[in-house]
Amino acid sequence: MGGRHMRTLTMTGLASVAALSLMAAPAALAETGVTADTIVIGGMGGLTGPSAGLIIPQLNGVQAVFEEVNAAGGVHGRKIVYAKQDDECLPSRGVGAVKKLIHEEKPFMIVGGGCSNAAIAQKPEVIEAKIPWVIVASTADSLTEPVNPYVFTTMSAAWMEVYGQLQLALDQGKTRIAVVWQPDAWGKARLEPMKQAFKAKGIEPVSIQEIAVEPTDTTPTVLQIQATKPDAVLLLLFPKAAVPFLRDAYKVGLQPLMVGGSPLGEIDVLAKGVGSPDSVKNLRAVTAAGYGVDDPQVAKWKGIVEKRFGDRFNVLHMYGISAGQFAVEALKQAGPEPTREKILQVMSNLTVKTDTYAGPLECKPTDHQCHKALGIFAFQDGRVTGIGVTKPTR
Repeated sequence: MGGRHMRTLTMTGLASVAALSLMAAPAALAETGVTADTIVIGGMGGLTGPSAGLIIPQLNGVQAVFEEVNAAGGVHGRKIVYAKQDDECLPSRGVGAVKKLIHEEKPFMIVGGGCSNAAIAQKPEVIEAKIPWVIVASTADSLTEPVNPYVFTTMSAAWMEVYGQLQLALDQGKTRIAVVWQPDAWGKARLEPMKQAFKAKGIEPVSIQEIAVEPTDTTPTVLQIQATKPDAVLLLLFPKAAVPFLRDAYKVGLQPLMVGGSPLGEIDVLAKGVGSPDSVKNLRAVTAAGYGVDDPQVAKWKGIVEKRFGDRFNVLHMYGISAGQFAVEALKQAGPEPTREKILQVMSNLTVKTDTYAGPLECKPTDHQCHKALGIFAFQDGRVTGIGVTKPTR
């Protein structure tokens, strides 16, 4: 009888252990950054420093989407917590910022990255940690080429914009085309694809000139370009370089078609920086955004952003809004029990029509450069206006 009693106790004990194990299983299998009622998404970018004015609006756009989703009940009942770290857009700070984000904030995934220089330095850390990363606005081709299972971008790649810039000039019958670029990692990531684009079209640029990232006087460079008699100038520049160049070009009468990329999408701001709207009358911007800031298609988001953050709504917010909507749709499709493996599978086969881009974001297992269509913008009647769409190919 004692033996039977002992066996009964033993079986009861085993059953209890098994039950406890089953009860503990969900906790043991819980995904990093996910609780019963929250999901942590990380973000990084230059929140301070000289690039903060470009990066903060992007991340505010992401946050605006997450807050709207939270107000509607979250994703599968979970509220999104957006945890951000400042990398100052510097490679030297970027690695430390993303390590802090990964190891202290412990996000489920990352939606951030606004500067190519910092993002390139951060990429190995993200891959090593095996965290899904949706890049908001960094454009270097090397971030998504070759394809890595953890890295996606909702921003147009460097090659796309430069091919689009050249194609726009050619479509307008321009044949004597010059290029001006800034000598940093961002500029270098665009200059090489630009040279390839010229080669693919079978033409040679009449001039390729370099100006500093933050120049004070670009007149010598402007005069060198003017001497080649270009009918178009392609600008591989950020605003801090573009404003002095446009100012000095306007002063000496160099006013051919000029075509910039996404960093020059706020043509109205450039006009104010130069001091004359006439200085940008021939400037076009080929950008990731699909609409002008005053277009009715984005009126909802303009109201939300300006009320919530006090920002002046601009194309930079649009980059963040589309990235945020892409991430939210991926979370929805990953289901009520998300894992990093699930969301990677979802994003690798995801198509999302966002509110702020000209065409849908389309990802494939062999292509994590998900942005395909670019908007073409001009400054007309006192505001930035969309005048077309292009889908560059190479």
